[in-house]
Amino acid sequence: MARRLRFNGTDSKNGGCPAVHEDLDSGEIIVQGVPITDPADLAQLQHFGPDDAAVAVPWELLVNHGPKEMYRVPKIIDLEEFGRLFETFEHSAWHLETRRGYASDREDLGFDEFLATGQAPCDLDSDWCQNIRRQTAAGKYVGRVRVVDNPPTDGQRFLLSYARCNAATGEDARNVWREDAERAHLPAEDFWVFDSRLVAILRFDDQDVFHDVEVITEPAEVLRYCQVRDAAVHASLPYDVFAAQLKG
Repeated sequence: MARRLRFNGTDSKNGGCPAVHEDLDSGEIIVQGVPITDPADLAQLQHFGPDDAAVAVPWELLVNHGPKEMYRVPKIIDLEEFGRLFETFEHSAWHLETRRGYASDREDLGFDEFLATGQAPCDLDSDWCQNIRRQTAAGKYVGRVRVVDNPPTDGQRFLLSYARCNAATGEDARNVWREDAERAHLPAEDFWVFDSRLVAILRFDDQDVFHDVEVITEPAEVLRYCQVRDAAVHASLPYDVFAAQLKG
C-alpha cells in the first residue's frame, strides 16, 4: 500500500526540488534532494548501508519545513470556541472538505428528504446561514472546496445540492473531482483557514463522526495550508458549473 504523504514545503522558487514530505501514518520525514553519487563523497558518510541513499539539500529547507518538535502536542478546542471563530474572523474563512460522507449529514432529516426528492432543503434563517450572510455582507470572504468522487457518494450529492444554500449566503462554494484533487496534491484533510493566520483541523473517527478540532497557529504550518487553499481554488469549479457536468 502506498504511503500517505503530506507535502510540508519547498524553498524552490519554481515548485521543484528540494522538498520535504511527511508520512502521516509513520511520522517519517521524506527529504527530496539532489542524489549524492560520487564514491569519494559516499565513502565519507558514516553508517551508510548498501541499500541507503543520500541527498543534498540546502540548510534552509530543513529549518523552514522540517519538524520543529519531536512530538507536537495538539491544541484542541471545544465546539463552542470553534463556533466563535466564525463570528470573530476579520477578513476570510475558507474550508476544504475531503471526506466521502459525514455522519452529521446522514443524521439530518434533510438527508432523507434529499434521498426521496433529489433536493436538499435550504433554511436561510438558520443560525449558521444568518451569521454567514452577516459576514459576507460586511465584505468578508467565505469559501469552500468540496472534493467529489466519481461517481459521487450519496453524501457528496447531498452537499452538492445544498451548495445552492451556501452560495445564497454569499459563500464561494466550489467542487473538484478527487482525481483532480490528487493531481493538485491536496491533502486528505478537512480544515478551515481563518484570516490566513489560524488553521482549524476537523478530526473525525472511522464512522465519519466529527470528533474534535485541532488549532494550528505556527506560521510555517499555516502557510502550507494557505498554499493548499490556493491550489484547491485553482483546481476547482463553481458548484453550479460542476453540477452541470454531472447532469451532462
